[in-house]
Parts: sequence; C-alpha cells; structure tokens
Amino acid sequence: MATETPVRREVFSTRIAFLLAAIGSAVGLGNIWRFPYVAYDNGGGAFLLPYMVALLTAGIPLLFLDYALGHRFNGSAPLAMRRFKQWAEPIGWIQLGICFFITIYYAVIIGWAGLYTVKSFNQAWGDDPNAYFFEDFLKFDSAQVFSFDFVPAIAVATALVWIVCIVVLSMGVDEGIGKMSKIFMPILTVLFIIVVIQAVMLPGAAQGLDAFFTPKWGALKDPGVWIAAYGQIFFSLSICFGIMLTYSSYLKPRTNLTGTGLVTGFANSSFEVLAGIGVFSALGFMSMQQNVPVDEVVSSGIGLAFIAFPTIISQMPLGAVFGVLFFGSLTVAGFTSLFSLLEVVVSGVKDKFDLQRKPAAIGVGVVMAIISIFCFTTTSGLATLDIMDKFTNNIGIVAIALISIICIDWICRRINELALHLNAVSSFRVGTIWRICVVNVTTIVLGYTLLQELISLISEPYGGYTQTQLALFGWGVLAVIVGVAFAMTVVPWRGSISLDGPPGSDFGVDPDVRRTIETPQKYEPARHAGFAAEQK
Repeated sequence: MATETPVRREVFSTRIAFLLAAIGSAVGLGNIWRFPYVAYDNGGGAFLLPYMVALLTAGIPLLFLDYALGHRFNGSAPLAMRRFKQWAEPIGWIQLGICFFITIYYAVIIGWAGLYTVKSFNQAWGDDPNAYFFEDFLKFDSAQVFSFDFVPAIAVATALVWIVCIVVLSMGVDEGIGKMSKIFMPILTVLFIIVVIQAVMLPGAAQGLDAFFTPKWGALKDPGVWIAAYGQIFFSLSICFGIMLTYSSYLKPRTNLTGTGLVTGFANSSFEVLAGIGVFSALGFMSMQQNVPVDEVVSSGIGLAFIAFPTIISQMPLGAVFGVLFFGSLTVAGFTSLFSLLEVVVSGVKDKFDLQRKPAAIGVGVVMAIISIFCFTTTSGLATLDIMDKFTNNIGIVAIALISIICIDWICRRINELALHLNAVSSFRVGTIWRICVVNVTTIVLGYTLLQELISLISEPYGGYTQTQLALFGWGVLAVIVGVAFAMTVVPWRGSISLDGPPGSDFGVDPDVRRTIETPQKYEPARHAGFAAEQK
C-alpha cells in the first residue's frame, strides 16, 4: 500500500495559460483539413445545425467530464483513473497508449508541413503536386510492408520536431507548455486570419463559399450526417483520451472549469468554421482556374494539404506568400496539439515511476522519437501512418471513450459526484441535462459509431492495404495498447503518491470544495466565497 503523503503537482500559473494550452490542443491539423470536407460532404450549410447540436450535447459535456476527472483526482490519466477506482487504472493506460501512437506519427506530419513551408518559397512541387508528393517527397513504395530505406529530409525534419517538443515539455507545464501556448496561439491566429483574408479575395472564392455554405436540408434526414457531426466534434476537441484530463490536473484547486470548457469548445468550433471559409475560398479559385465544379476539386486530409493546396498556390497571385502562411499555420497548429499528446504520455510515466519532469520528458521523448523516425520516415511510412491513424482514431479513441462513460456511470454510478465537483468550483452549473448528455446521448452515439466502424473494417480491408499491413499496424497496434495497459497496471507505483481512498478523498482538492461534494446541501451557500479573487 502506497503512503498517503500528498505530492505537490505542477500547476498552470494562470487560467489564460491553461485556456490557451487547451485551445491549442483542440485546434490542430484536423480543424484545417478535415472539418471543411466533412461539412461540405454532409449538407453544406445545413451541417452547421447538427454540428452545433453535437457541440452542445456531446462535445462540451464530455469536455466538462474530462475537466472534472482530471481536476478532482489530480493526476495523469492512469493515476486519475486509479484514484477513481482501482480496477479502472487500465482505462488510463489505454488512453495513454492511444496518445503514444498518435504522437509518433503526428510528429512526422508536422515535419512534412515544416518542409512544405520552406518549399512554398520556390513552389518546389512543380507542375504536378500529386506526383511530387508521393514520388519525389515521400518516395512512397506501396509494395513494402516495412522499409528501412529512409528519406533523409523527412527524417531530419521529424527529428527537429521532436527536439522542439522534448525541450518544451522538459521546461515544465507552466514554463514550457503554458508559455509556448501564449506564443504559438496568437501566432497561429494571426497567420490563419491572413490566410483566410487572402483566400476570400481570390477570384472564384464566392463559388467555393456557395458550395460550402449552401444548405442541403434534405441531408438532415440522413442519420449518417448526424453521426458525422458528432464524430467531428468528438475528434476535434481532444476529449476522452487523456489530454484534457491531464491538462486539467494542472489547474489550481479553485478554477472555473465549466466556464473554461465553454470558451475552449466555442473557440475550437469558431476556428473550424474559419478554416472552412479559407479552404473553400481557395477551392473555389481552383475550380474557376480549372473550369470544373467545386466538387471535383474537394478533398480531405493529407490530399487537401499536400496536393490540392500546392496546386492552388502554384496558380494564384502571391502564391509563395500564401503557401508560407498556410503551411506555417499547419506547422504551428500541429505543434500545439503535439505538446498535449506527448504530455499525456510523459505525465503518466512520470507519475507511475515517481520521476522528475526533465528525466521523464527526455527519456520518454527520445524513445518515442526513435520509433517515430524508424517507422514513418522511410519509403513505407505513409501506409503505416495511414493505417495507424485510422485504427487509433476511429476504433481506439471511440472505444475507450465509450468504456470510460460506462465505467464512470453505468457501473460506478459516480457521475453525480463529478457534477458536484464541477458546480463547487464553476460559474456555469451542470445538472440533469448534462448527465443525460454524457450518460445517454454520447453512449448511444459512440456505440453506434464504433459498431459501424468495426463492421466496415471487418467487411472490407481499409484503403486496399494487405491483410499483413492491417494486422501489424492496425489490429496489432490496438492489441499492443490493451496488452501493455494491463501489464502497466500490474507494475507497482513508486514514490509517495496517494493512490487509494474512499470517495471524496483529498487528492489536492480544495477542502471547501471537498466538503461541498461530500455534503452539498450543507456547504452550498458558501460555494462562491472567495471565488472571484481566486479566478484572477
């Protein structure tokens, strides 16, 4: 049994530092290259209705849940889940494992974006961006299951990304992540606003915006459109796989959790809509230049960023400037998300083995950097990345979110405790509607989404890849995550971290807040005592 001596945890010095870090985590590559396509493909302007419904009934409620877990149990994902219920610790390790695998390929994409920022100056992709990306840039060999033939430029760029990330995390939560978020988020905002303004002024931009915003009301009758809206909100907000839980564990004992969650949720969605305006303005220009409908130039993901946009940049006035700003925005957005992903892993290892911040960040970061470079900077790296991304996101994240909700309420019946915690420290109060959204609405949506994904992946090989590739980098990765999660649960916790205790145990929670949770009716009148001063 571990001792009960409390261990002081790092904290964000100000609420704005946490807020910018949380928004930075939520605003990533997917906001720029995924949302516009999903919106266009699912009803255009009409999609904004199910999107807002999903934000209010799933995105923000689940964000509150993550904040409550991290703040109440004051630890990394594995530690918080262990403190919540001893047998729930593997859930935290699965969340950490998912972040581990996402981080090792996400860093490579940031390296691509950084290289394309430089290539934008002379538009190095030439007249055929598609061939350049696959053949000259990636040197992609689709016949290889795993190659040791490295692409030097990508390997170097990826190594630089890892060096930056490790240095930032070694500096600490406030000095590293907090300060970088205060620098990166304003830069990202300015860069992307300039990109959008420049895109909107292009000839043909109105045609693209018409395609993006014209509502197709009949699409609202399609259940798939609503599922797509929930899926977009779920993935873009970084919820239920350890990120927001970990970040909220670094908050001061009294922090306005729900108020911060509302700002984070709406800021993320505002950035997505802004991205849609910029992307479709540029696509409208491309459709006019090529004299084809917008739907023939619409694409998503890597194809949009590294093929469609280089084509646009080559054809537009001041293309070099636009290219540098666009790929610079992608790079900065990627970094803010990468910091949060790696922090989940570093925090979990640091807590488990009672390590200091720097050794944990450097040790974990170097190991992950080596794996990242060996797996994704070779000629077979694109296939490995694509498969791993599909399985960790569409199966891993959805499954662990569903399991977490079932554990918290359907089995443990402790959702009310978390609601009391939120209400004890926050300005915006939650109640029955919040519990229904978390326990019922999201359970149904996540369950349906997971079932559909499993049926799709089992019935037809994803992306035309071989069964060997899918077994190694898809199903195999999921199996490794689960296996290591249970193995790590067996490993003893080191140091003096408090692990066990009855509901209401004090894991760094403000005493008044703890009493409010334990006897809410008695302590409710004193809820706001000193609240305003403590938010400064």
